[in-house]
Amino acid sequence: EIWRKRVKNDFLGLLLAGQEIDSIAPVLERRYQRLSKRIEQFNTDDVYESFINAYTASVEPHTEYFTPRNSDNFQIRMSLSLEGIGAVLQMDNEHTLVRRIVPGGPADKSELLHAGDRISGVAQGRDGEMIDVVGWRLDDVVELIRGPKDSIVRLQILPKETGLEGASEAITLVRNKIKLEEQAAKKSVLEVADEGVTHRIGVIVIPTFYLDFAAVSRGDDDYRSTTRDVRRIIGELSEQGIDGLVVDLRDNGGGSLSESTELTGLFIESGPIVQVKDSTGDIVIKQDPDPGIAYAGPLAVLVNRHSASASEIFAGAIQDYRRGIVVGEPTFGKGTVQNLVDLDRYTRKSENRLGQLKVTIAQFFRINGSSTQHRGVVPDVIFPTAMDAEDQGERALENALPWATVRPTKYAPRESMDDGLELVRQRHEARVGADPAFRLLLEEAKSEQEALQQERVTLLEARRRLDRETIVRERRERTNRYRTAVGLEPISDTAEPSEEDGPSTDVLLEETAHILSDVVVALERHSNRLRAAKEGETDVAVQ
Repeated sequence: EIWRKRVKNDFLGLLLAGQEIDSIAPVLERRYQRLSKRIEQFNTDDVYESFINAYTASVEPHTEYFTPRNSDNFQIRMSLSLEGIGAVLQMDNEHTLVRRIVPGGPADKSELLHAGDRISGVAQGRDGEMIDVVGWRLDDVVELIRGPKDSIVRLQILPKETGLEGASEAITLVRNKIKLEEQAAKKSVLEVADEGVTHRIGVIVIPTFYLDFAAVSRGDDDYRSTTRDVRRIIGELSEQGIDGLVVDLRDNGGGSLSESTELTGLFIESGPIVQVKDSTGDIVIKQDPDPGIAYAGPLAVLVNRHSASASEIFAGAIQDYRRGIVVGEPTFGKGTVQNLVDLDRYTRKSENRLGQLKVTIAQFFRINGSSTQHRGVVPDVIFPTAMDAEDQGERALENALPWATVRPTKYAPRESMDDGLELVRQRHEARVGADPAFRLLLEEAKSEQEALQQERVTLLEARRRLDRETIVRERRERTNRYRTAVGLEPISDTAEPSEEDGPSTDVLLEETAHILSDVVVALERHSNRLRAAKEGETDVAVQ
């Protein structure tokens, strides 16, 4: 009965999307055949991983088992590098499709492989047997293509322009080290004009806290890390003459604990960063490892409900030191520390790999004694998009550890600027209330939240069509209210709104830049008041 309704729902979805009714059954048949094939390709490692992770999730949410293959993928994500050909792949029916070519990689430099090509065979070296990989699991194909630097891999491909019925071609590539730059820190500069004054606000986006552990253990001098990249970017932005800096940690789920500590040290002179409490109750205080400071100017940290773990350590320390302001939504609330246990040490045969176990071993606390567990970091300026924060993050996970506190450690925060911060909040609220782009964002967020809370949908075509038309009409009305407010032509009454019809910029980042611009003004006024007061005291003394 469940499957009958599922099939009917899938049929309705294709019908309402404009699919010809006679073609829907073949489309669904192919879809279900692919689903069946993926299930049939499950191996013992997959089943074991699923079972063990169901067990570990009953202990707490972040203890996790990695198969040998997933252990390798985890290391690649942390180091932002791998040795291969530099192509992002995905499954397309029975074939492995090249979705994207990584700039600067062997595939890009050879100009022999392109996005849209399909890989039908893989061979090792110049003389290795060409293995047909049509119908293979994607991760099995990826494992064949990956390999050590300077080794040769041959691919049999169906070029995009010839299609599935065209002649295949064989190409030869030499593997090399690939940098996964899309996960590395990036920079940009925004110009913000307020009250006739323009401030240049630097932005550093940090998608994850990465560290090439393998390169560090080998003693390489040029290993990749978040802190190294950010230090370099700060130097580049300083040369461009910025008035303030935004560190964007939205959707940053964490990563290396040591990197979050070192990164915080770029913005403070010295002192404790985070407290770590282990299972025995012992507390270790992690200090800023570098007494220097890379950036001393006005600072804002942008976070959202998906900023977690190492992101919360950084944001919490910046807030506790009053080194900058935290802007956005309450964070995820993951205040626990995990360690990787290499299970391969328990086997004598190198070919019998066991993988790794990620185990929760400790809980971290802010230097003010509060844990980020469950509650997360509450921003100094909270965006109204945080309307459903209580149902997000660690607070929504089963078996999560509770919030707790420990004794605060000794640290020296900067002077409080509560009066200035209150003015910054007032200006933010005034801007948000008058900004049509922000209003559109809030209306869309509210609509999405209502859709997520919907647990049932109708299987009657007429009602389903009416519901869909109502959703499209309401989106169109919201989009046209925005377009009219900013002087753009409304979209037609028959058009379905797209992202291109809305704001062309990142509304939340733009507003964060405005907030930091207000902070720059408040700091200048505060400095002028202090200077004037000091000069006044000097005059009195002379008299």
